[in-house]
Amino acid sequence: MTLRMQMPHRLVRAGTVSALTLVALGGPTPAPGAAAEAELASIPVKALRIAASKQGAPYKWGAKGPDSFDCSGLTLYSYRRAGRALPRTAAQQYRRTEHVARSSRRDGDLVFFHSGSGIYHVGIYAGDDRIWHAPKAGAVVRLERIWSRAVWYGRVR
Repeated sequence: MTLRMQMPHRLVRAGTVSALTLVALGGPTPAPGAAAEAELASIPVKALRIAASKQGAPYKWGAKGPDSFDCSGLTLYSYRRAGRALPRTAAQQYRRTEHVARSSRRDGDLVFFHSGSGIYHVGIYAGDDRIWHAPKAGAVVRLERIWSRAVWYGRVR
């Protein structure tokens, strides 16, 4: 029997099943720290959803939302709304993240485009080699394939 089948329908439908609810109703108890891990994992997913919700917002150099963005302004805005503070520029954001290998990247990780050791662009990883980003003047926030192999990945903690 799955957890979903054990829980009262109204709780599952409302999305309100928490660790405390599981304990109170006699459901399986999560491992210590699992709730904190789940909360941390949900922040990148929230940031990704927030970035996606800005689809079509115009690029504007130096803008950090809510109606227009540059690349690091979009990542800063999305993560701030999800509950994490980031510095202003792409290079500063890279220094603040936990660096991860391409093989370990997850939805919501930041994707940093670089030329040599200089970072020139950032977006939010959306799976399937795609990112949400604010690309350049005259463009809008959009979902796009990663076009370069010169990228580094960073995880916001």
